[in-house]
Amino acid sequence: MHSYEFTLLLFPVALAAGFLGSLTGLGGGVVLTPVLTLLFGVDLRYAIGATLVSVIATSSGAASAYVREGYSNVRIGMFLEVATTAGAILGASLATHISTSVLAVIFGAVLLHSAWLSSHKPPQDAMSDRKDPLAQRLRLDGTYPGPKGEIHYRVQNVRTGFGVMLGAGMLSGLLGIGSGALKVIAMDRAMRIPFKVSTTTSNFMIGVTAAASAGVYLNRGYIDPLLAMPVMLGVLAGSLAGARVLTRASSRMLRIVFAVAVAFLAIQMIVAGFRGTV
Repeated sequence: MHSYEFTLLLFPVALAAGFLGSLTGLGGGVVLTPVLTLLFGVDLRYAIGATLVSVIATSSGAASAYVREGYSNVRIGMFLEVATTAGAILGASLATHISTSVLAVIFGAVLLHSAWLSSHKPPQDAMSDRKDPLAQRLRLDGTYPGPKGEIHYRVQNVRTGFGVMLGAGMLSGLLGIGSGALKVIAMDRAMRIPFKVSTTTSNFMIGVTAAASAGVYLNRGYIDPLLAMPVMLGVLAGSLAGARVLTRASSRMLRIVFAVAVAFLAIQMIVAGFRGTV
């Protein structure tokens, strides 16, 4: 297959991945890494390098729209990036010392667990008005647009969320997924942030996390411009389209899309990892 034919095939796939990544806060890498390895036969580490570049594009494209609309909580994003960036550098450093089959199984297991958590809505009392002292000091509580005006929310369990974000950053560097899946889960489940705020803040954060680990992959030669360029352009276009749809979508529908897409790809990656075909 010629390079231009390969590029033409990659672009629509990246477009769909960017759309899904923007809509759910996954970052696009959760779709691209399995597709590049399972469908196109790309080496897993080169696929990770390309998806990290695409994750940066997703964040740049969608995050600006979400911040402008008032959905993203910038203070939460900047605070949690301290943890995710440190974890991303550590994860990227470890990635070259682990076999691709093991990486594929870890990738699938993490996403399968994320899909299961996302499909179960937190209990109603989770969205209480209990004040977290650390959240109060850091002024992390916020609002987001609702059908009848601004909706106020309080951030819970800040320390727990920070710890989960450290692990999310490690998985970002290790697997090239931007850790959007775990970031959404951490904010939605642990910190009790509304789902739309979680997904939009995740999109705001993933670019910085991905950039930290992408530098390690670039230094080790795992970012191929001929692969990364069409992927990045497709994801960027898809992320902008997803940003427009999210503001009109219901949280329940977003959870269903999130869970189904992640579960399907997780199973495919686990099977490929055990078969040694990645």
